[in-house]
Amino acid sequence: MKKSIRTFLKHPTKDNSNRSANPAVIRASTILFNSMQELYQHEKKIKKNQTISHYSYGRYGSSTTIELENILKELEQAYHVFLTGTGFGGVALAIMSLCRPGDELLVSDNVYGPTKEISEKLLSEFKVKAKFYNPDSFNDLKNKVSKKTKMILVENPGSNTFEFQDLAKITSLAKKKKIFTFLDNTWGTPLYLKPLKIGFDMSFSSATKYFSGHSDAMGGSLAVNKKVFKKIMFFYKLSGYRMSADEAYLIIRGLRTLDTRLNQHYENTKKVINFLKSHKKIKEILYPYKPSSKNYKLWKKYYSGATGLFSIVIKSKKKSSVIKFINSLELFGIGYSWGGFESLALLQELKSRKKNEYIQGRKYYRFDDNEHIVRLHIGLEDPKDLINDLKISLRYIK
Repeated sequence: MKKSIRTFLKHPTKDNSNRSANPAVIRASTILFNSMQELYQHEKKIKKNQTISHYSYGRYGSSTTIELENILKELEQAYHVFLTGTGFGGVALAIMSLCRPGDELLVSDNVYGPTKEISEKLLSEFKVKAKFYNPDSFNDLKNKVSKKTKMILVENPGSNTFEFQDLAKITSLAKKKKIFTFLDNTWGTPLYLKPLKIGFDMSFSSATKYFSGHSDAMGGSLAVNKKVFKKIMFFYKLSGYRMSADEAYLIIRGLRTLDTRLNQHYENTKKVINFLKSHKKIKEILYPYKPSSKNYKLWKKYYSGATGLFSIVIKSKKKSSVIKFINSLELFGIGYSWGGFESLALLQELKSRKKNEYIQGRKYYRFDDNEHIVRLHIGLEDPKDLINDLKISLRYIK
């Protein structure tokens, strides 16, 4: 029987031997075989990406991580999915697998801070040059492509500033130039956007965020097509980037309610934004909610839904009052990450501290000294309570 993705997420895997509705947590380093011939044949299966129930060695994963790989493979419509111990591990896996001395990496200027840092600081030590392009200008991207460009790395929407790019234009250009493409799809998740179907070679999601959904697990998912599979598998097996069985189990648990949770995050977010959009101290809401905006049109072109993360641009001559606003929130936690059940608030320091230094800042996004970006993650609480909390705390902004 053909099943919808919503039904599939509720019935992906069970522990039939123990009659459990959930998979077993298999922790293993040594995997035992009945003969050398069986071991050899199993290694061949892994290399050919054939269906397996276990790996040949614990460094590559266990039966539990394979269960998660298979769920995400279906969700992403991927050739294979690699799992890493942290979200950022998936980004590092893609870059380190494909980039070599003399190559150039073309990176969207609005990527996650550590992605920018590995691109600009670490790769230069391996003689790989990172170039950053304006996410609001496809021509800037096109003009920066060279014969040395090995990969285009995109985050959509952009981290903290939420620019949306025309994704099909990027993959079309890359295919003509024979350049690998990577998309950080953590915000949209493969439930709302399938990057490989658009033509990206790699689709990354931080499983720490919405996949887990409970703020108690860490992991990364790198879904790939056949073209890059062998190169990434080679580095994956050597690097030991694998995810633990316990983390995989928690993420499987979270995925069962992914569709239900994301729908509620979105419904709550719409109500909160409807309140915030008329506040006099908020200059702009960085989220695709205005039908007339470029970001809305690009979101609508590619995504089937939206999630609960966005930023607000606050106008204030006193940064201390913005900090007081955040500190005064009762229902919004202050902390890194997002995608769990709880609401969060965080002031984003995006301005460059030094001329031509863009690790912490942005080369293209511009805002005045009296403008401050606060990132909000809208959780699963009653939106009326969240709105009331924001209403009370916004009074502190001067």
